[in-house]
Amino acid sequence: MAEENKLNFFERYLSVWVLLCIIVGILIGQYLPFIPKLLSKLEYAQVSIPIAILIWLMIYPMMLKIDFSSIVNATKQPKGLTVTLVSNWLIKPFTMYLIAFFFLKIVFAPCISSQLAEQYVAGAILLGAAPCTAMVFVWSYLSRGNAAYTLVQVAINDIIILFAFTPIVAFLLGISDITVPYDTLVLSVVLFVVIPFSFGYITRRLVIKKYSIQYLNEKFIPKFQNITVIGLLLTLIIIFSFQGDIILHNPIHIVLIAIPLVIQTFFIFFLAYFWSKLWKISHDIAAPAAMIGASNFFELAVAVAIALFGLQSGATLATVVGVLVEVPVMLTLVRIANKTRNWFPSPKINKDR
Repeated sequence: MAEENKLNFFERYLSVWVLLCIIVGILIGQYLPFIPKLLSKLEYAQVSIPIAILIWLMIYPMMLKIDFSSIVNATKQPKGLTVTLVSNWLIKPFTMYLIAFFFLKIVFAPCISSQLAEQYVAGAILLGAAPCTAMVFVWSYLSRGNAAYTLVQVAINDIIILFAFTPIVAFLLGISDITVPYDTLVLSVVLFVVIPFSFGYITRRLVIKKYSIQYLNEKFIPKFQNITVIGLLLTLIIIFSFQGDIILHNPIHIVLIAIPLVIQTFFIFFLAYFWSKLWKISHDIAAPAAMIGASNFFELAVAVAIALFGLQSGATLATVVGVLVEVPVMLTLVRIANKTRNWFPSPKINKDR
């Protein structure tokens, strides 16, 4: 396909680079522990500032493509938003709980103690109640998603998270004294949405004013072609330099935890994807609509797991496994989305007017 051919060598073998970066991150954590210790000090409201900067670098190139007219047009097509919101908030948290409970407390009961299984399920619940707010920009970029529509989807989800995350998690965990770090939520919205969008908008206006929109699209934006992928790979190195010790000491349980998480990810993606196909939504909207629910806001899930259950808890381990499996699985879904582009009608929204 034409779109598929646009993937360069770097993007085409992204899964290989991801695996190498995970290995490098784990090795750094094991043999150069002073690096993650130093980076861990660069944190505010349980958000890693180095990771936030790298995520900003991942998102910025996509934000360059957005103008306000395209955002207004995006809000005029409610089908994609409906798919996203229903999948994320009325289906995903509850199917995550059911799938995790079935595998971790029933199927794998001979391998996992009841108490530990409960903690793993709790970690899965935290992941399921936190749809992605940052990395989805990367998945949308790689699947040629509509940048403006992805921004609208993320912005609405950010608002809903502020109000819905706590009651959903409290209900599924069966407790009511959950303390959610709202400073983490607010800071994440500012870092992962407001700042990159503002800088992207300002850059776009300045470049168009000095040169032209043709120069922006054909010369300026292509300069950032690999920045998103490089930011992703560096982020993985940092994350797994922090979590490598936990992963190496729990190899069997990591596999057991990963199974329901992977099944849930594929389930939510295909639910939203085929729903979009049934509704004849264009691919540039359908792909990010499906991926925003399939991926998770793992920064929030890990932060809440640590606050509620402790750094060494089974719940925290489950959220870390969520980080471990998400990138390879999401890259698989990106590949599937790119290969099935012809299932959907042509885009109705011009990404760069």
